[in-house]
Amino acid sequence: MLRKHFLATLAGLALTPLALPLHAQDHSKPLEWVVGYAAGGGSDIVARTIAESMGASLGRPVIINNKPGAGTNIAADYAARHKDFGNLIFSADFATLAANPFLFSKLSYNAEKDFQPVGLLVRFPMFLVVSNNVPAKNLKEFMAWAKGNADGVNWASAGPGSPHHLVGELFREQSGLKLTHVPYRGAAPAIQDVIGGQVPAMWIDSATVYPFLATNKVRAIGVASPQRVATMPDVATIQEQGLQGFEGYAWQGLVAPTGTSAEAVAQFSKALQTALADTRTRARLQALGVEPLPGTPAQMGSYARAEREKWGRVITKVGVKLD
Repeated sequence: MLRKHFLATLAGLALTPLALPLHAQDHSKPLEWVVGYAAGGGSDIVARTIAESMGASLGRPVIINNKPGAGTNIAADYAARHKDFGNLIFSADFATLAANPFLFSKLSYNAEKDFQPVGLLVRFPMFLVVSNNVPAKNLKEFMAWAKGNADGVNWASAGPGSPHHLVGELFREQSGLKLTHVPYRGAAPAIQDVIGGQVPAMWIDSATVYPFLATNKVRAIGVASPQRVATMPDVATIQEQGLQGFEGYAWQGLVAPTGTSAEAVAQFSKALQTALADTRTRARLQALGVEPLPGTPAQMGSYARAEREKWGRVITKVGVKLD
C-alpha cells in the first residue's frame, strides 16, 4: 500500500508544472525585447542595434516586440505582467521609470517594484536650439535677447511630460527667464515650426536634431550635458556657459520583470555590456546621435532612483498631469 502511494505521488509530480523550475529560461525560443515605441523610431533602432550583438553573445535570437502608446505605459504593463521569466526584457526609459509615476495619477505597474535592472542602454543629450532669425549664438546672447522681450519667449517641446518639456521647465526655473511652453505632438512637427520661425526656440534630443544642425537649419545655443557631445563638439554645454549644475537627458535602460532569476539577469547584463563595448555597435549608436551608457544592474538602479527624485520634483512643482 505504501508502494502504491509513493508511485501515485511521483505520477502527480510528473504532471504538475510546479515540479519544474519556476524561473527557467527557455533557450529553444527567441528572447523577447519589448519596446514602448513604434518601429522605425529612435528607441526602436537603438534596441535593434544592441539586440543583434546581444543575441550573438546569448546564443539565441532576440526579437523586438513594439508596443507603442500611452507614454510607454502599454509596454510597461505588458512587461510587468509577463510571467515567462528569463525570456523577456524591456526598454524602460525616462518616461517609464522617472516621469510617469508623477505624470499619471494611477499606473497599472510599479516602476520601483515590478522590474529588475539589467543595465543602462543609451542617453540622448538635450539641445537648446533656436530658429536662424533669432539674434543669439550662445547662452549669454540668448538670455539677453529673451530678457529684452517684454512678453517673454515661446519655446516648443515634443509634448507635455516629455523629456524635452521637463528639461525646458528645469531651464526656465534655473535661468529665471520668462519662457512660455508650446507643446506639440512629437519632436518632428515642433522642429519644423522652429525652422519656419513660428516658434523661436526648442529643447530637442540629439538624435532628432542632428541632421538639422548639420544642414544649418537651426542654431544650437547649448547642450544640457556636463561634457560636449562627441558628434557635435562645437556646441558648448549650458554648464560651461555659466548655468552651473544644469543637466538633462532622455535615456533608456534595460530591465527584466521582477521574478527573473539572478542568473538570467547576470547573463543579460553580461551580453549587454559586451554589446555596448563592441566598436561597431558603438559607432552605429553614435551615428544616431546617442551616447552608449555601459553599467551594472546596480548602477542602473541608482541612476533610475536619482532621476525619479529629480524629475518628480520638477513635475510636482510645475503641476503637469497627463490623466
